[in-house]
Amino acid sequence: MREFGYQRASDVPGAVALLGADPDARALGGGTNLVDLMKTGVERPAQLVDIRELPLDRIEETADGGLRIGATVTNSDLAAHPEVRRRYPALAQAVLAGASGQLRNMATIGGNLLQRTRCGYFTDVAQPCNKRSPGSGCPAIDGEHHNHAILGASAHCVAVHPSDMGVALAAFDAVVQYETADGPGESALAEFYLPVGATPHLETALPPGALITGLTLPPAPVAAVSRYRKVRERASYAFAIGSIAAALDVRDGVVHEVRLAFGAVASRPWRARQAERALTGGPATADAFGAAADAELAAAATLPHNGYKVTLMRNLVVTVLTELAEEDAR
Repeated sequence: MREFGYQRASDVPGAVALLGADPDARALGGGTNLVDLMKTGVERPAQLVDIRELPLDRIEETADGGLRIGATVTNSDLAAHPEVRRRYPALAQAVLAGASGQLRNMATIGGNLLQRTRCGYFTDVAQPCNKRSPGSGCPAIDGEHHNHAILGASAHCVAVHPSDMGVALAAFDAVVQYETADGPGESALAEFYLPVGATPHLETALPPGALITGLTLPPAPVAAVSRYRKVRERASYAFAIGSIAAALDVRDGVVHEVRLAFGAVASRPWRARQAERALTGGPATADAFGAAADAELAAAATLPHNGYKVTLMRNLVVTVLTELAEEDAR
């Protein structure tokens, strides 16, 4: 492991100053992803800025009825919060679906937003990887790719984003807040994660030296009837091979509003807007749910060993939306 400096920030401006002073500095929250990547040599920060003692550990109601979640709120505290469970149950379920209880007790919301892919070629510094070493190639395309992207990928990278939480946040239009030396800023989650394109090493729109301070969930009554469903290769502590966050409002058998986001199918949480458009105003039936899934997945570009994800995601859409329609009817 490369030698690195360590400083504990006492306030947000101080943390921003430390991060801005060195392009190789990284913010340290729970360290559940960053420290692992340091051990393998993928991340080689010159300086760690400990932000755990900053006053960013609160979940508060916003003036318009949404929720603001601080960057150092732990995953466990987020999943257990009564207003999160009541207003955005799919978010609580998504957080509980990720990692072990011990990791959730350490992992922070800000760190979750910035976690990096678990592609084996990315985490092995002996292998080429465009995300880790731009221009070196993407060996996953011709190699091991059964859990890689079917949507939004490119010839430069087919890795998937690993977050469960991010999928639910995408469905609920979360907005990321951050602080820079020039003042505060924010980014809608839909724009926070960059398309993979020819620059897979550029993953987010976070400005250099910026510190994530929290995120906001806008009010979304539809989110009260929501669900997160994750499919994985073993029952516990595994990353998804496909997942869905869904919310549904059905009135007199007609879809009034729907939210859909997919996980483990793209380099970022995938908001299924085409499926949402296909469903809104139409019948809340299994056939309609399947047709909407087909419309979203028509753009899928599969590799020899990951085509099963198309069927998997279609089945998830039909199953979860059918369950929500039945729950809403009650």
